[in-house]
Amino acid sequence: MAEELKLEITRIFDAPASLVFDCWADGEKISQWSAPHGMTIEAGEGECVTGSNWKSTMKGPDFQMELQGKYLEVVPKEKIVFTHEWLDADGKPGEITTCTILLKDFDGKCEMTFIQTGFASAESKDGHAGGWIQCFEKLEGLLAKGK
Repeated sequence: MAEELKLEITRIFDAPASLVFDCWADGEKISQWSAPHGMTIEAGEGECVTGSNWKSTMKGPDFQMELQGKYLEVVPKEKIVFTHEWLDADGKPGEITTCTILLKDFDGKCEMTFIQTGFASAESKDGHAGGWIQCFEKLEGLLAKGK
């Protein structure tokens, strides 16, 4: 059995876990940071509660892509687990991955560990890594404004 492709990114934010959690859970805040540089994401449908479905649209200069998923586990200020799937032009889901966000408070800061699993290829994992790193840079800027 091949080893599962896993993306793991850990970041320290100069903000409490409650604020970082809110940036993941609030659709308006998600729309401010959850797309790579030069792209936007529309606040979509769905509430960040266990069992809820979500859907959103990512736009770039010359493309638009739909994405969706389901919240599998939500523990306020500590953990969010959700599926993440891109939809093709016909609205059919492609690769389905699972994202886990773990939050820990320490000394007024938050350690966020982001884990994404279920990739079909190393290229997909690497592409998502580049995108998420840019998103987390934008998240850091948003958190700095919220202090």
